[in-house]
Amino acid sequence: MADAGKARDPETRASRPHMKGYGVPQVLEGILPWEWARERLSKSHNYWLMTVRPDCAPHAMPVWGIWLDEAWYCATEARSRKARNLAKNPTCVVCTENADEAVILEGVARLLAASEIPRQAYADYQTKYGWELGSTEGSVLFEVRPRLVFAMPEEEFPKGVTRWNFA
Repeated sequence: MADAGKARDPETRASRPHMKGYGVPQVLEGILPWEWARERLSKSHNYWLMTVRPDCAPHAMPVWGIWLDEAWYCATEARSRKARNLAKNPTCVVCTENADEAVILEGVARLLAASEIPRQAYADYQTKYGWELGSTEGSVLFEVRPRLVFAMPEEEFPKGVTRWNFA
């Protein structure tokens, strides 16, 4: 059973993205540790959430969120474009605010019932923003679990370019 836990370890799932022509090394030497991405996912104040409209057009909006227990959480008004998009197609992209140390998370959003929201999420959100998570009337909460995460650090490009596969 020890191998089952290791299969979920992000460090064992690190690789290089396909970026022909950009000089990204094929060897794993120089890849970033998962902690590098986790730290930026945790510390980012503003995030970009990209969803897909029913007509397949992209939709991007800045949002607040928190990283907790290897997932990203955000709240939005239930009738917002992003909430309606996620209801039709839960596939989304979450990006941190600093493009110089970009972290791009591709994942699937899941609408959470109040009973499914980790208690720690409320405390972390309050600490980070001085605002109660999901306190706005009509708000809904989403959890986004990563399938792929990319790191694109400008100062370490191309050697530091890293991909983690959670699928």
